[in-house]
Amino acid sequence: MIHQALEVGLLQVNCYIIGDGQTREAVVIDPGGDEDEILHTLRFHNLTLKYIIDTHGHFDHVDANQPLKEATGAQIAIHTADAHMLNKPSMEALFFTGNRVRTSEADILLQEGDVISFGAINLKVLHTPGHTPGGISLVMEGQPVVYVGDTLFYGSIGRTDFPGGDFNTLITGVRQKIFTLGDHYTVYPGHGPATSVGQEKKYNPFF
Repeated sequence: MIHQALEVGLLQVNCYIIGDGQTREAVVIDPGGDEDEILHTLRFHNLTLKYIIDTHGHFDHVDANQPLKEATGAQIAIHTADAHMLNKPSMEALFFTGNRVRTSEADILLQEGDVISFGAINLKVLHTPGHTPGGISLVMEGQPVVYVGDTLFYGSIGRTDFPGGDFNTLITGVRQKIFTLGDHYTVYPGHGPATSVGQEKKYNPFF
């Protein structure tokens, strides 16, 4: 398996490129900008991009959706509750970007329990709202790995003061769906360093 993390875009989002070593099929999780760097990495590993997966609809995680789709033909996947955010820039996005927001359209509307397959790799969708209504986490089947977007960080959690955010919903989702995976699971967040379920259960002040 090929696994590479890039910090991209204005807000230094963690963009994850995951590829199957045999078929060379790949996904990109949260392409928040710098599509040239993402495309260079795909070419370097000789990967064919199959899906662009957004853990939620905030601009800093989806900005490179459309250029990546145009360059590769990959399909854009996002939870149904956040799909409208892709083509309707928020006030926060306009503030941070100075009105330079790139829009896109969802090709695949995700729901709890869906499985995204590329090569021999499967990512199972967990609906983990609270940061946004359609926030998702992605569990790699057969590997102790979960990609959580802005739901959970090293020692912190995602903001819940944006429109659609809800603190109690986020906390409940982490407790019920992330913390139950197992302490040995590696947690790959949308910003900052990776952590583990055990680390956050023990030391995260929000829990």
